[in-house]
Formats: sequence, structure tokens, C-alpha cells
Amino acid sequence: MKLLFKERLAQYRAQVDEYINTISWNEKVLDKSMAYSLTGSGKRIRPVLALAAAEAMGANPEHILPAAAALEMIHTYSLIHDDLPAMDDDDYRRGRLSNHKVFGEGIAILSGDALLTYAFELLAAPMQVEPRRQLQVIKEVADAAGRQGMVLGQVLDLEGEGKALGLQEIEQIHRHKTGALLRVSVRLGGILAGGSEEDIQALSRYAAALGLAFQIKDDILDLESDSLTLGKPIGSDLKRDKATYPSLLGLSGAKAELAAKIQEAIDALQLLGERGRFLRDLADYIQARQH
Repeated sequence: MKLLFKERLAQYRAQVDEYINTISWNEKVLDKSMAYSLTGSGKRIRPVLALAAAEAMGANPEHILPAAAALEMIHTYSLIHDDLPAMDDDDYRRGRLSNHKVFGEGIAILSGDALLTYAFELLAAPMQVEPRRQLQVIKEVADAAGRQGMVLGQVLDLEGEGKALGLQEIEQIHRHKTGALLRVSVRLGGILAGGSEEDIQALSRYAAALGLAFQIKDDILDLESDSLTLGKPIGSDLKRDKATYPSLLGLSGAKAELAAKIQEAIDALQLLGERGRFLRDLADYIQARQH
């Protein structure tokens, strides 16, 4: 009998956490800072996407665990830096104090740098995959995380503060800031698993829509949730005068846009048939999540 979605999600998360827990952290402040943020109660969406995409292509997801963990390291580094006073200036993350509130701004910056670098150590580590596919993934992850991807999105987000942005401009920010790493997560799983180009393109379309849906849901939760449930301060976007989907479309309009993007993501998986069931369920989970 097939596992229910929540059971399979829990298994994927456990695999990631178990791998991360095998890392030997020392007692120096840098390692303590890195481990503090990496081993927190994160949703692990990016590595889960990678593992699920690999399994949808018929591969054993355990074979790509180093690469999946690398995605979580990149995401965690971005959160550490996002919380800094020069960025979003948030004191809490994942239900506890932000890294810089515990270790200071300097160590927080450096631990983020170290996590990013460590991620590429893992991406280059021996895996049971074709070397050419591993090399392709290293290049794609670098592109997604860097000046044409996530970092560009962060820059556009900073530059957009206090400005009246249109829907196209907001989407441009979040296709890079949130979407680039989500998209490369499913591509990583598909490529390392030896998926066909047709399948990988379907995964890419799915993740492009899912990335925007994820951000729209974040914007909605920033208005509707509470700090205890969300694990971080609410109203941060309002405080920094950021353009969001609700500020542009209204709350009901943002929810309609969320539903449309979720449906777009689900439609992109038609080619995969039953192989894409978990990924379809994951889209529904992201729409319904409360944190």
C-alpha cells in the first residue's frame, strides 16, 4: 500500500535531517553558528523537492542526499543573511532567535558564507550518478543561487522597497529570490536521476509556478498568521514598505492568484502521470500550509 502524502513527506524530511546530523560539527563558534541555523525546525521544502523529483524519475533518492542537503545549506545561508539588520532586520527565525541575535552580525555573515561554500563541497562529493550530470547540476545550482538567480532577487527586493511596483515587477523579484532555488531543486533531482529532457522540462514548469505560489502564500501568511505559528515576526513586509501580492491585488486577489499558480503547477505534471502524485500533493500542501 502506498504511503499517505504526510507520511512520505515526513520520510523525506527525516532522510535530510539524518544526513545533516552526520556532519561533524566542532566546538568553534563558526560551526556552532552554522549548526544552530541548519539544524533548526525548517520545512526542508527544497531538499524534499529534489528527493521527490529523483524518485519520480525512478531513482533511489538516498543516492542524491548530499546534493539535497546542499540545497538546504544554501537556503539556510540566505535566511541568515535575510534576517540581518541591513536586510529584513528580523529577530526571530524558525521559532527562535535569528542567528545574528545569538552570535552577532559578523559571525552570522561568516556562517552564511561558510554554509554556501559547504554546499558546493557536497555538490562535488562522490555520488552514485553520472559525472556529467553532477557537473551540470553544480553549474545550475551556482546560477540559481548567484547573481542571475536568488541574489539578484534579493537585490531587486531591496531596491523595490518604498516603490509602487506592478505585478510583473513583483513576479520578477520572486522568480529570482524564491523561485530560482525551488526550480533548481526539482531540476537537480531530475537531472541526477537521469530523467529525460521532456520530464525535466515538465518539472521545471511545475517548479516555476510553485515558486510564485510559495511566495504568494508567504505574503498572505505575513498578514493572516501570528508570530508563534509562523516562527518569525509578522508584518515585516509592511514595516519595510515592500510591495507584495496582497498590497497590489488585495487579500482576496492574492488568494485567487495563489490558486491559479497552484493549478498551473499541477497541470505541468500531467506528463508524469502517477509518478508525479507526491509533487501534486506537495503543491496542495503549500497552498494550505499555515507556516
